[in-house]
Amino acid sequence: MEKTWRWFGKNDKITLPMLKQIGVEGIVTALHEVPNGEIWTREKIKDLREYIESYGMRWSVVESLPVCESIKYAGEDRDELIAKYKISLKNLSLEGIHTVCYNFMPVLDWARTDLEHENENGTSNLYFSHSQFAYFDCYILKRENAEKDYSAEIMEEVEKMKVQMTAEENHKLVDTIIVKTQGFVNGNIKENDEHPVELFRQLLNLYKGVTKNQLRENLRYFLSEIMPVCDEFDMNMCVHPDDPPFSILGLPRIVTCDDDINWFLNAVDNPHNGLTFCAGSLSAGAHNNVVDLARKYASRTWFVHMRSCKVFNNGDFTEASHLGGRADLIELARIFEKQNPKLPMRVDHGPTMLGDENRGYNAGYSFLGRMFAMGQVQGILATVDRELNIN
Repeated sequence: MEKTWRWFGKNDKITLPMLKQIGVEGIVTALHEVPNGEIWTREKIKDLREYIESYGMRWSVVESLPVCESIKYAGEDRDELIAKYKISLKNLSLEGIHTVCYNFMPVLDWARTDLEHENENGTSNLYFSHSQFAYFDCYILKRENAEKDYSAEIMEEVEKMKVQMTAEENHKLVDTIIVKTQGFVNGNIKENDEHPVELFRQLLNLYKGVTKNQLRENLRYFLSEIMPVCDEFDMNMCVHPDDPPFSILGLPRIVTCDDDINWFLNAVDNPHNGLTFCAGSLSAGAHNNVVDLARKYASRTWFVHMRSCKVFNNGDFTEASHLGGRADLIELARIFEKQNPKLPMRVDHGPTMLGDENRGYNAGYSFLGRMFAMGQVQGILATVDRELNIN
């Protein structure tokens, strides 16, 4: 697989010369400065592409060309936004970029409750606690009837937290769930927003009454509209699984499991409608057999995120070692190398280690931790390629 790296543009503290030194072949990035819903001009795309190529790498995958909330909940301006999206797809193709990773998750791009969960060896990882998330939902966000979405065991933990949590801890939880994980990925809420919880409530209100079936139909509509452009310009659209792969905040989630993946691939049965196989997101759900999903959907996978999660008995999960967890990255490497050894792959959500935490990197996107993970995955790929006799 092509060894790629998610890079956040010219202002990223991790520079392209650094990535060239560690063997990165392809860059996964976006025009982060362009507001959501606006056209990506050919000039801006070309400028960034040529900058990447000047360091001997290529712009392999767009992650992401954001799908606006209005497209997801079918707002009045949906068709106007889709028309702009089509122009951006055409412009990307004309500049030689043919793979777009996107998501159809309402409001939240991804969710964690702890960005620096300490491991026994002194490193830290991202972590999701059901009870902490429920506390945020019930007592900070104060979503109506939120408690009905959680088990009695979780609510018992929440009531204990209600007594113990300080104002500082509440602020940190808000910052973790709806600011730090969102603001650097064309998110709806930015680091400098003064009232993030109120803004978040407003976003949730946009989805009142939107069911899972309605959200599915909105995805079908979006894909049906853009597929003619994808066919004409050879653009591979690969949806990212929901992270985590279950319903949160009363919002429907539609890319969480085998049934969901099967539905959207068949709803618009076109080879350009494909999957970003994020082994980490899928392995965060105990209901998913990640290896079986890889075997089943390898032929419709256009991009791979190599990471793995460990799920605890209560459903909480943490990022695991790239040699451990539920995903079995060794077997995934065999599956995807057999299917398409040129498939772009990036390691994802590496541990924070050896001072990464002091360098201002985006949450989940450490340098040394991801470099360590890439070394592990490179070793896996070298072994698998020898086993399969792939040069």
